[in-house]
Amino acid sequence: MSSIEHLFARWQVRALLVFGLRQRALLRLDDMLSANETDVYAWATRAHVLAELGDKAGALQALQRQVAVQPGAAAGWFNLGYLSEEMGELAQAETAFRRALEIDPKLDRAWYGLALSLIRQRRFDEAIAALRKNTELQPMSPYGWYQLARVHVDREEPEEAAKIIRHLRGFEPKVAAQLERETGLVQPQA
Repeated sequence: MSSIEHLFARWQVRALLVFGLRQRALLRLDDMLSANETDVYAWATRAHVLAELGDKAGALQALQRQVAVQPGAAAGWFNLGYLSEEMGELAQAETAFRRALEIDPKLDRAWYGLALSLIRQRRFDEAIAALRKNTELQPMSPYGWYQLARVHVDREEPEEAAKIIRHLRGFEPKVAAQLERETGLVQPQA
């Protein structure tokens, strides 16, 4: 497939997806992959479409092929980790997130995803380290802070969770209030 044919095929796939014709887009992606099985765009798009159609196993296989073709791309590893974690494949998720972080240590979403997979494995010490890195990279995002407080509650460290609730009150009062309700750690108003 020439570069012009490849660009046209990509345009066709996008158009099919815009009009909700996912099955036809998959057929076009399959054509692209039969012409070039190392087409990273086709593998990534195929994974996305399959996930939208509810075929998570197929999406996972496409992502595995994508990272095999382009092992140096952190985004591919992150997506593989995300889907693996969602499917309960925690060891695979952890491996994928760690690989993404080897490539790009500042990929805050990968630190967060790694933490979620570690929490599900009840490996709280490692999860805390990953969440600290996530909150360092994204200090104004409540997600990492929320999970960090929950881990401290799970570890029976209410004073650490209370510090986080106070911190969150400064920029995310709704999340702080939610944590207070969930944990019973009501903080005095400043």
